[in-house]
Amino acid sequence: MAKRTVEDSSDDEPMIVKSESNQQAKPKAKKIKVEKKEKIKKEKEEKEDSPEKEDDDEEEERKWWLEEKEDNGIKWTTLQHQGPLFPPPYEPHGVKMLYDVINQGKPVELTPAAEEVASFYAALLGTDNGNNPVFQKNFFADFLKTIKQEKIPNCPIKEFSKCDFTPIFDYLNKVKEEKKQMSKEEKKKLKEEKEAIDEIYGWCTMDGRKEKVGNYRIEPPGLFRGRGEHPKTGCLKLRVQPEQVTINIGADAKIPDPPKGHSWGTVSHDNTVTWLAMWKENVNESTKYIFLAATSSLKGQSDMKKFEKARELKVRQLATCLYFIDKLALRAGNEKGEDEADTVGCCSLRYEHITLEPPNKVVFDFLGKDSIRYVNTVEVIDQVYKNLKIFKKEPKTVGDDLFDRINEELRKTPADGTIAEKVLAYNRANRQVAVLCNHQRAVPKSHGTQMSRLTDKILAVKYQRQEVKQQILELEPSLKKQRPELLEPESDLDDEFIKRHEIALEEKEKERLEKLLIKENEKRKENGEELLNSLPEQKKKQTIPTMDKLEKKLQTLTDRIQAQKMQMVDKDENKQTALGTSKINYIDPRISAAWCNKYNVPLDKIFNRSLREKFKWAMESDKDWEF
Repeated sequence: MAKRTVEDSSDDEPMIVKSESNQQAKPKAKKIKVEKKEKIKKEKEEKEDSPEKEDDDEEEERKWWLEEKEDNGIKWTTLQHQGPLFPPPYEPHGVKMLYDVINQGKPVELTPAAEEVASFYAALLGTDNGNNPVFQKNFFADFLKTIKQEKIPNCPIKEFSKCDFTPIFDYLNKVKEEKKQMSKEEKKKLKEEKEAIDEIYGWCTMDGRKEKVGNYRIEPPGLFRGRGEHPKTGCLKLRVQPEQVTINIGADAKIPDPPKGHSWGTVSHDNTVTWLAMWKENVNESTKYIFLAATSSLKGQSDMKKFEKARELKVRQLATCLYFIDKLALRAGNEKGEDEADTVGCCSLRYEHITLEPPNKVVFDFLGKDSIRYVNTVEVIDQVYKNLKIFKKEPKTVGDDLFDRINEELRKTPADGTIAEKVLAYNRANRQVAVLCNHQRAVPKSHGTQMSRLTDKILAVKYQRQEVKQQILELEPSLKKQRPELLEPESDLDDEFIKRHEIALEEKEKERLEKLLIKENEKRKENGEELLNSLPEQKKKQTIPTMDKLEKKLQTLTDRIQAQKMQMVDKDENKQTALGTSKINYIDPRISAAWCNKYNVPLDKIFNRSLREKFKWAMESDKDWEF
């Protein structure tokens, strides 16, 4: 394969021919450009001056977390919304399942309702759920109920083992593939339709302000999955009807229209709750709600209130700790390595080191400095006794820290480390919380594949780095003696990988050229020009890379390899722990935001876009903010 230089231009780069007419066109082009800039500026100013724009800006800039609001249980004064969006009615496809597979299988005529249930299972053929005996048993029991309710005449279906859902499975796969092949225009149309629906149902007006609604769609019917080995997995989730739904809305607001031919189950005007609609599903008899979105002010206030409560608890622990240090002259204590004696101080006291004796006595028993046993019974004030009861509350047990909220793992962040090293330190601290909260998970089935993919990504960058090293030596052969590391082969970069990688690069280049050809022919078709069978050869701009650029490229690739190695370590350490739950629900986002600001880590390395919106109230936390 031909070597590629760092400075090679793209194949589709147009050549600029400086002709006389080209030179004359310049002043005119410049004038048009200036006029266009002025027009854009004028339109922007008009938009900014409009009342609507002012209202939008005011809404966007409102920082509710800086407002003082008394918590009297009233969540809103006025509320208007469009209610939930129901799934569309089922459209029969007419593809028949087979029965009595031993005798080659005979097509079975089903009603639309029974066909829909059969299609739910057919879509899962070959999956873990589809092969699960409990799932199969529950599905088939509900399938038979549907057949009975539909009173299908002469229906032969009696045994699951004789059912063949393959014809429906093949049809559904065909439909799925057709969707993938949709044109850009068709995809655009679907997107526009979805956005139009979102504009109607995705927003409500609360206390005169526009607020985003969460998932406003009623869950469609289907087969219940459940987590783990759920006994009801495979049961039929029935279609929710408007008569099952309770709407919660302002007393003076217009009640949204239910689907034609239906009515709402109940309409309430309870301003002490935050849900907009509720109903009960049939499988587990659990209540489902439509709430405001995670980015709404109500959700944000709820999150902030929860974390402020946790801060109070930490302050309570710190105050209790200081009380003992002051009254009993206990040393503060610090963390120890595994090879050191199990001596503790006040801050490192564990669950088993104190015993509570009503009404207000505390018995201390632990190894203090120099392994001298400290045993003491003291009377404490009521508030301290009450605090200790809280600190020893279940699920805490022997071995757990008594003052578990005082230490911060984030302080172990390497101040001079790379962004990747700092993020790894953050995730390790987060993992401590996840383990404490028992947020365990099974190793994902795709873990091995993901690790192999990451390994290949690292090798691909090493391949690039090796190319750059060769280019440096070609430009400055004298560096062979001065910088012997440039001659060293990249580790793990064997002939097998190089061959495989170069084939992949050739395929990628081929795909790129094919896309360019399609794009070019689309333009020609619009202009009524003759279509091309292949792209014309384009003259590349031949440039010789400078030593500065090559050195910069070499450093960039080295940094990228280091970052990807950190990512691999992080992913492997995290394979049995779910970090998302602790980050969203258990760790005050202000801790993470302040950490980002303190260690110069971009917020998007810790919070994705949706979390940055959800925790907007926390994103501006100063680097010196403490929990």
